[in-house]
Amino acid sequence: MKVVIVEDEQLAADAIAAIVKRLRPQTEILSKLGSVEEAVQWFTLHQAPDLIFCDIHLSDGNSFEIFRQIAVSCPVIFTTAYNQYAIDAFKVNSVDYLLKPIKTEDVALALKKYENQHHSLPLDINNLHQLLQSKQLQQQIKSRFLVKQGQGIKAISLEEVAYFWAEEGVVFLVTKQGKRHIINYTLDQLEEQLDSAIFFRANRQLMVHIDAVQEVRPYFKGRLSLLLLPATEKDIIISSSKASDFKEWLDM
Repeated sequence: MKVVIVEDEQLAADAIAAIVKRLRPQTEILSKLGSVEEAVQWFTLHQAPDLIFCDIHLSDGNSFEIFRQIAVSCPVIFTTAYNQYAIDAFKVNSVDYLLKPIKTEDVALALKKYENQHHSLPLDINNLHQLLQSKQLQQQIKSRFLVKQGQGIKAISLEEVAYFWAEEGVVFLVTKQGKRHIINYTLDQLEEQLDSAIFFRANRQLMVHIDAVQEVRPYFKGRLSLLLLPATEKDIIISSSKASDFKEWLDM
């Protein structure tokens, strides 16, 4: 079996590769691709593999852009923190839909499903409801964060949060009053625990509350520039591949 992994986090890609090789030692990992652009280029130049493991959130947009730009005929096992993309996943030959963090037993079941179905038609979207029920892909919405304050610990409710900012491996919770607190979460972990109707992953550094967005301006090459409250020291740019999703999220 020949496999391609599309995942922008190197450690996550390596973990999937290790699990697959452990479960199916004869598997050949053809490539690990980290972006929409890289994946489109690879699939344009190479014959399709037997199976793709594909993260939905990539560094330059969501992976459905890959399948909109090129025809990929092989089955796909999607990995993500969000269940909101499940319907889209089923439109592109999805074998299964794995919720992060990826577990060995989930990969094992997905591979068995692939092997059982690989000579038949892709899963039909009508199976979506059954799959979602069986995996219970409901988000566990976080309502507050505990942060250090002096020698004590303070609880900050989600309503007080303006955005989360990642810098040099540290994630800061920034309140609407502009106060910064270090939290022990990555932005990927926060994506799993925050309501996607309220928070948007703007880029690798920022997850923003909808009320913190004060102004949206057009930027070069289809990108967007954001003004936030409280203001940030660095310019906030949303890529052209994410611009449409961001506008839809803001209901623009």
